Amino acid sequence: MSETAPAVTEPKIPSPTARKRKAFWTRQFYLWHWVSSALCLASMLFFAFTGITLNHAADIPAKPVVNERKLTLPAGLLGAVALEQGAAAEKKAPLPAPVAEWLGKELRQKVADRGADWSEFEIYLSLPRPGGDAWLTIDRESGAVTHELTRRGVISYLNDLHKGRHTGPGWAWFLDIFSGACVIFSLTGLGLLWVHARRRPSTWPVVAAGVLVPVLIVIFLVH
Repeated sequence: MSETAPAVTEPKIPSPTARKRKAFWTRQFYLWHWVSSALCLASMLFFAFTGITLNHAADIPAKPVVNERKLTLPAGLLGAVALEQGAAAEKKAPLPAPVAEWLGKELRQKVADRGADWSEFEIYLSLPRPGGDAWLTIDRESGAVTHELTRRGVISYLNDLHKGRHTGPGWAWFLDIFSGACVIFSLTGLGLLWVHARRRPSTWPVVAAGVLVPVLIVIFLVH
């Protein structure tokens, strides 16, 4: 009794159109992946480093350095901060432009266009900054200015850059653009994984692990 030989299944050969389509997307994925990786390289290293320093902020010693300065407004600027008869004693408003310009030059810090708290006898202006804090007060009668600046060190400064804390609109725009580049970098990397997945059987299990591990940690270990 003769045995019938098992049928041999020939591998399916992609059509020329399918090969062209795959080649096109492979080139696009490589192009956008290396461009976005080049744009993200330095920033990605920065955010990875500061992610570690933020995670261990309590273990990194930081000794604040406080500097205080005393100034007096020129006589020609006293009228701009004096309490005018009939005017509201308390308000929230920026400093007058001439006063802000003079203080900016003396203190080497931008104080214009910041909301200050005006009371009957004093003006208080908060000047938060990355890696520290600052404030100033102006006596509305004498023109006496007190400015205090606190610095908490380089690591604190870098951590605040990571969080976008008191960094201004320029850094906020950079964070948005960098985040967009990271999205492109990640998605094009996923596209390259898809292109080469057939030759690398471990591709999708590793991708699945990359998704599931943080989810499981959040569900079971984050309180």
